[in-house]
Parts: sequence; C-alpha cells; structure tokens
Amino acid sequence: MAEVVRMPKMSDTMTEGVIAKWHKKVGDKVSSGELIAEVETDKATMDFESFQEGTLLYIGAEEGTAAPVDSVIAILGAEGEDYKPLLEGGNSTPEAAKSESEAPAKQESSAEEESGAIDPESVGATVIRMPLLSDTMTEGVIAEWHKKVGDTVKSDDTLADVETDKATMEVTAYAEGTLLYIGVEKGQAAKVNDIIAIVGKEGTDVQPLLKGGKPAAASAEKKAEQAPSSEPSKEEPEAKSSDSDSRIKASPLAKKIAQDKGIDLSQVKGSAEGGRIIKKDVEGFTPSAKPAAAAAPAGDKPAPAGAAPQPISIPQFIGEEKFTEKPVTQMRKVIARRLSESLFTAPHIFVTMSIDMDSAMEARKKINDYAPVKVSFNDLVVKAAAIALKQHPTINSSWMGDKIRVNEHVNIGVAVAVDEGLVVPVVRFADGKTLSHISLEVKDFAQKAKSKKLQPAEMEGSTFTISNLGMFGVDEFTAIINAPNAAILAVSGIQQVPVVKNGAVVPGNVMKVTLSGDHRVVDGASAAAYLQTLKSLLEEPVRLLV
Repeated sequence: MAEVVRMPKMSDTMTEGVIAKWHKKVGDKVSSGELIAEVETDKATMDFESFQEGTLLYIGAEEGTAAPVDSVIAILGAEGEDYKPLLEGGNSTPEAAKSESEAPAKQESSAEEESGAIDPESVGATVIRMPLLSDTMTEGVIAEWHKKVGDTVKSDDTLADVETDKATMEVTAYAEGTLLYIGVEKGQAAKVNDIIAIVGKEGTDVQPLLKGGKPAAASAEKKAEQAPSSEPSKEEPEAKSSDSDSRIKASPLAKKIAQDKGIDLSQVKGSAEGGRIIKKDVEGFTPSAKPAAAAAPAGDKPAPAGAAPQPISIPQFIGEEKFTEKPVTQMRKVIARRLSESLFTAPHIFVTMSIDMDSAMEARKKINDYAPVKVSFNDLVVKAAAIALKQHPTINSSWMGDKIRVNEHVNIGVAVAVDEGLVVPVVRFADGKTLSHISLEVKDFAQKAKSKKLQPAEMEGSTFTISNLGMFGVDEFTAIINAPNAAILAVSGIQQVPVVKNGAVVPGNVMKVTLSGDHRVVDGASAAAYLQTLKSLLEEPVRLLV
C-alpha cells in the first residue's frame, strides 16, 4: 500500500523547507533509512531519510522549490501502484497543507488560551524544543550543555549536543538573550518537541510558558526531591531517630531509597536547607564498618588431648553490595534492536578458514617503506575482501523478501568500536581504491567515530561488513550480520603457531577469519569459495596491487 512522505519539521522555527537535492528519482527503489533528499531549512541543509520501503512513485516538490511543513513531498509504494487517490483533496499543494496545519494550530491556540498559557513572543522569550533531527528519531539525549542558566546566548550559538539514534548533533539557539531555563539535564532523554530550554530577557518569569509544555523528568524529580513535605506519607511512616524521638528531616524520595538500601537515616547527614536529607545524600552515603571481632588472646593454651573440639572463631567481615546503573544510550538501543532483528530473522551460517599471513606481513613492511600513509593489516583485508566480492557476487547480496538483490558495486562497512557501542562507517567502491586511499578513509572514520562526528550518510549503503578484533589478540570469533547485508567477515588476530611447510614443521603466522552468512542467500559452498579467494589474495598480496 502506498504511503505519503511529508515535509518534516526539522527545527523549532521551521515553517517550510526547500528541496536542495533529490538523491532518488521516480521509479527508483528506496530502503528504510536510505537518504532520499537534502532539505534546506531556515537554519541549515540537512539530510532527509526515508522511514518507508518501496518504489518512489511521485515527487511533489522539485529541486529548488519550497514546501510547507507537513505537505506531501513524495509517495512510496509498490511499483505501478495507483497513488492518485492519496493526492485527492489537494494534500500535495502548499495551500492545502497550510490550511490543514492551521486547523490544529487554531485548536492548540484556543486550548492554550483556556489553560492560561502565554505566547512566548508576548513576553519576549523563545522556547527551544527537542528538534526532529532524523526521520526515525523519537527522542534525544542531551550529551552536553554548552551554556548554563544565566549565560548570554546569541542566535548562532550552539546550546547543546544531542545524541540521536543516528549520531550526536548540535542544537542551535535560534534566538538571542539570556538562557532562562534548562528542562533536561545532561545525560537525560527528552521526547521530540519537549521543551529543553527557554531563552529571553533576563528576569522573565518562565513558569507561565511551561504550562503548555511537557514537564521534563529531571525537573519533576528535582522538585519532588527538594519540595518540603506538607504531611507525612500514609504508606511510609516518618523515620525516627534511633537515639531520640525527634523527627528526621528527609524528602520522600530520600526515605524510599534509604528503605530500599536498608540505610539508617539517623546516620546520614543532610545537605539541604536545615539539614534536610535529599536523594544525593542517601546515594552518596557509605556506612561505617563495624569493628571486627577481637582475635583470641595470644596466651591461650591448646585444648587438652581427648577434649571436645572447640568451635572455630571466624572474624566477622562486613562488606557492602554495590552496583552502578546507567541509562541505555540511543546508540546502544539501536544496536540492540538491529542485531536482535538480524540474529532472529536471518538464519546464520558460519564458515571459518585459516590464512597464512607470512607473505602479507612481508608485503606490508615493503609497502609502508614507500606508501604516503601507513597501511594496516585491516586495510589489506578490506582491499582483499572487496576484490573477492567482485568474483563472488552472491556474498555481496541482500535478502529483500520476495527477491534477492545482487549488488554490482562494493561498499565495505568497517565496524569501529566507540564507548557507547559500535558504528559502521562505509568505504565506498573499495575494490577500485588503493591501499593508501583505504587507509586514509578508515583512519578518518575512526577519528570521527571517537569524537561523535560521523554523519548518518557516512554509515549507510554498505553491501558487506568487516569486524576486526585482531588488535585485541582474539583467536577466533563469529559476528552477527549487519542487515541488510547477506554476510559479515569476522577477522581475528595473527597468531604465531607451528605449521607444516614442505614436509617440515616450522614457525608460521596464521590468521583465522569466519564468514557469517544469511543462509537464505549464502550457502556453505558459496561461503567456502569466497573464503578460498580471500585466502589466495592475502597469501599472494601482490595481486592486491594489480
């Protein structure tokens, strides 16, 4: 069934977007997550990804033309499907889209008037909301605040870094003035369109502006923690001091945490006004260890022969069970979802082969004597894997449900480990690039990944993936396929082991590789044939230079 693609709202002040470039034309196939256009907003030019799959049936805004937010810019569906009923009623025209968007806007306006909410412009303030930075984004995590409440802000200042399901991106202020309010603390998540900050004239009361917004979890918890309790909780009796009848001043949240951890509040020192105990006091409290049982006196005489054995006196040891919990990052959520889908959807087949790396080690040493950049063993594997894929197109394929897509181009995804998990930047057309070129790209990707500067477009479009743990001394492992690829190559470390050459046992350098294949596309024979070609290329590395 055909589905409409509308102009998304990519920033809080955006009312329309200009199609800077179409990356697809009518009739092209589109995959979920694939880049289809570049949209120029009032702030920047941003990549626009499709969250649907199908054939591009209709384009409603040509390159260089503007389209209002929520207007139809494209339609995706089955090839040859009649999409015209979706356009009936004028949904594709800017005027109709504008009238449609005005109706709910009026309803919202009337609702705000009834609730007493104030228009931010009337008090000279600007509300900054969590922007929709990618089409699949539902929430963002504040990775870092670059400003604090009370700081002066310019319209082009970066307020914060926001971690999405794709990458870490910057949020610009849009306005000038003083940062009056921060709604989401660092490390916490906010839904798209939630209020994350307010900028305006110094001294402006922001409370009326928050009535129409969704309260941030951080602020709610903070208020619950700091607000004095007007009456005792019915479920929790007031904590009593162990040595007096005086009540202990503590927030309800602090009491609950103390009860869960078995902490005596009379031993906790409060840091809030009047010595009141709050959440951080309980979480940071370390109970004092009880003195160990006294050791037996040195002058004790041994028990007489035949007497009943005395029980062994074991000193009491006091320990504390501790653990740390941290929220799941957007990146880790996506990794978990995608790998679970791959493992439990695609039936995996694993084929392992050992490769003699003596010649590759010698060749790498000679190459690095002349190459402008240092070439790694991983670069050699990327190049060899790409050349082998041209000879075995089945491995360079994708399962598409009712058909198998055999890719004629070779784009190698190179898995890079970062603190939050794993990202897979793509070396495009790797079979045609030199070893030096591949080395430069991979090094650049690694630096961007560690500084969270990789863009979504740099992590899309792979036809095959390589995961290399050789630098960690791993002997052998298997990897989960990076969908929609049909295969992934797990590369282990080079091990010095005894090998048989010319009938004699001699020292050798062996590297094990394991190909994980989607058994719906890749059979054991085709996987083995691919690994044989890869093995021959690495054992005769001069063929990589031809």
